[in-house]
Amino acid sequence: MTAAFDHQEVELLAIGAGPANLALAVAVEELAPPELASSTLVIEQHENVVWQRGMMLPWTQSQVSFLKDLVTLRNPRSAFSFVNYLHSVGRLNDFVNMASFLPFRLEISDYLQWVADSLTKVRVDYGRRCERVEPLRSSGGEVTGWLVHLADGSTIGASNLVIGIGREARIPEVFHDLPRERFVHSTEYSWRTADLDPESPHRIVVVGAAQSAAEMLWESHQRLPKAECAMVIRSVGLEYYQTSKFTNELYFPSFTDEFFSAAPEARRHVLHEMRQTNYAGVTPGMLDGLYRQMYLERLTGTQRLRMITMVDVTGARMEGDDVMLTLTNQMGRVTEELSCDLVLLGTGFEPAMPTIIRNLAAEVGVAEIAVSRAYRMLTPPAVTAGCYLQGTNEGSHGIADSLMSVLAIRAGEIVTDVLASRSEPTLLSSVAASA
Repeated sequence: MTAAFDHQEVELLAIGAGPANLALAVAVEELAPPELASSTLVIEQHENVVWQRGMMLPWTQSQVSFLKDLVTLRNPRSAFSFVNYLHSVGRLNDFVNMASFLPFRLEISDYLQWVADSLTKVRVDYGRRCERVEPLRSSGGEVTGWLVHLADGSTIGASNLVIGIGREARIPEVFHDLPRERFVHSTEYSWRTADLDPESPHRIVVVGAAQSAAEMLWESHQRLPKAECAMVIRSVGLEYYQTSKFTNELYFPSFTDEFFSAAPEARRHVLHEMRQTNYAGVTPGMLDGLYRQMYLERLTGTQRLRMITMVDVTGARMEGDDVMLTLTNQMGRVTEELSCDLVLLGTGFEPAMPTIIRNLAAEVGVAEIAVSRAYRMLTPPAVTAGCYLQGTNEGSHGIADSLMSVLAIRAGEIVTDVLASRSEPTLLSSVAASA
C-alpha cells in the first residue's frame, strides 16, 4: 500500500473520515465541479468508518434526530440521506414502524460507512494516519499548500486542507502515574474492555457524570455479572439532559450566524447556559434505568452498583496489585480510599485545539487560532492555502459545532468558501520535491 502512495497531490484533502468530513465529501460531490470533486481525498487512520468507535455498544441510540444526517438539512432530495440509506438496505419500513426519531448508534455508524462507499468522485483512503502537516512555500515565501506526512512514510500535497479529527481525550492529571492498562477513556472503551472475563469479580470505578460515563457503568454492570461497579462524581447526583423544544432551537444551523456575530461575553454566557443540554447530563432512560437497578439491588440485598457523590478524585496510585483512589468529600473535605482493579474515565475531551492544529498554526505564524464564519483558519496574508477546521469551533460558532446538528449546512458553507477562493490549481510537485 505504501508503494502506491509514496506521494500524491490533491486540491482538497480532508483528514478524518468521521461524520464531519463525510458530510463535506457529500457536499463536494453535490456542489463542486467534477474536477474539484475528483481531486478531493478523505483519509482515515482506521480500516473502516465507525461512529463513536470507543462507545459502539449495540443498545445505544443517537441523541439526535435521523433527519440531522449528513445532508438532509442542506439538500433533502439527496441520494446520501439516511432515509435513502434505509431504503437501500431494505429497512425503511421497519424503521418507520419503530416510530422513533433516534436511530441506534450502530445504525448511524453503518450509514456513515454506506455514505463513504457510495461516493462516486471523492475518494476515501483507509489505514492512513496523519503524523504532521508542513506548510509548502513558494520561492517568495508564500504558503501555497500543505504537505501532509503520514505514518506509512508517504506524503500528500494539497491546496486546501480540512481537519475533522475531533478533540483529544481528556485524561485528568491525577491518573497520569497509573499504569496505562489500569485506566480506560470512553473513546477506547469498546475494545479495551472486550477481553474482561465475565466470571471474574472485577472492581470497576467509573469517573464522570455525563452520558458516556453512565453508559460505561451500565454496560460493565450488565456484561460482567460478578463485578462491583461504582460511579464517582463531583455533583450531588446524576441529572437529566436539560432540553426542551425551546433550547433545542439553539442547535439549529440558523443560530450559528447569531452566535458568531455576538460579543465574546454573550457567547460565553450562552455556552454556560447550554452546558446542561449536552455535556453534563444523562438521557432520561439511562438515568431511570440506573436508579431502578440500584433500588432493586438494595431491595434484594445484592448490591454491586453504587454511586459516590460530591467527591473529587485527588489521588491515584498503585498499592500492590490494587488501584487506590483518594476521594475528597466536598462537604467536609474528608478523604477516603477506594480500591479497584480498573478505572473508566468518562471525562470528556480537552478544550484546547488538537495538537496537529496547534502545530500547523505555529508553523504559519498564528498565535491565537480562530476561524472565519466559513470555518477557515484566519492566517497571515502570506498564507493563501486554505485550512478549515470542523468540530473545534464551539467558542465562535456555538454549542452545536461538535455535534451532528449542523453538519450538513456547515459542509455546504465550507465547500462554498473553497469555491469562492479557488484559483487555478497550484502545482505542488516542485515545491514538495524540494521540501
